[in-house]
Amino acid sequence: MRVDVLGVGFDDVGAEGAVLSAFEVINGGGKAYVVTPNPEIVWMARRDNALRAAINGADLVLPDGIGIILGGRILGTPLHGGRVPGIDFASALLEKLSMSGGSVFLLGAKPGVAEIAGGKLKEKYPGLIISGAADGYFTDDEYIIDRINSAKPHALFVCLGSPKQELWMAENLEKLNVSLCAGLGGSLDVFAGTAKRAPAMFQKLGIEWLYRLLRDPRRIGRMLKLPLFVLAVIWKRAKS
Repeated sequence: MRVDVLGVGFDDVGAEGAVLSAFEVINGGGKAYVVTPNPEIVWMARRDNALRAAINGADLVLPDGIGIILGGRILGTPLHGGRVPGIDFASALLEKLSMSGGSVFLLGAKPGVAEIAGGKLKEKYPGLIISGAADGYFTDDEYIIDRINSAKPHALFVCLGSPKQELWMAENLEKLNVSLCAGLGGSLDVFAGTAKRAPAMFQKLGIEWLYRLLRDPRRIGRMLKLPLFVLAVIWKRAKS
């Protein structure tokens, strides 16, 4: 059963449960895609029917952001498993894949970034197979799909940013010979070292958004969606 937060249903599985569920799909030869919405993406989905359908159509919807957890509490339907940041989910899944000789294809970011990320991930997880990498500036879906299918990865990390990555996975999952696809935003930049993640203190407090804002004040327009999101949740609770 999913927890509804402003029209988006989240799976309350926690970090460990999310990785186990994903690995079960891979081991079972199934086919699934994972999304990791934060409050900004949920806010976009309120006005974008296609995005909302793509998110809710995912096999696993993980709460990436303290705002989602807060929203669930305000609505009286808490997510007991807590937040599951996309990059933490990805890292844990890669570690598990490396232990079984599993493979991943990295798709997204600027030219060259996915390849750098692949090299660094291979160093960190020696048993992991990087079956391929491609940047996010492609215009021919069929060409990219053929490349991915030829590589035959167990997992595909789709890092195209929202809403592109969610819509792309929903549209192309059936064409892909991949067990698991995961939409992971800017994770490849962090893996490659071209972007820094917030210090551990910010991560623990769930305020990575504040760290990103302090480093880049131009993000203020995007960050304003967080208080709007919280106000919308409070209004929904008041109406109910």
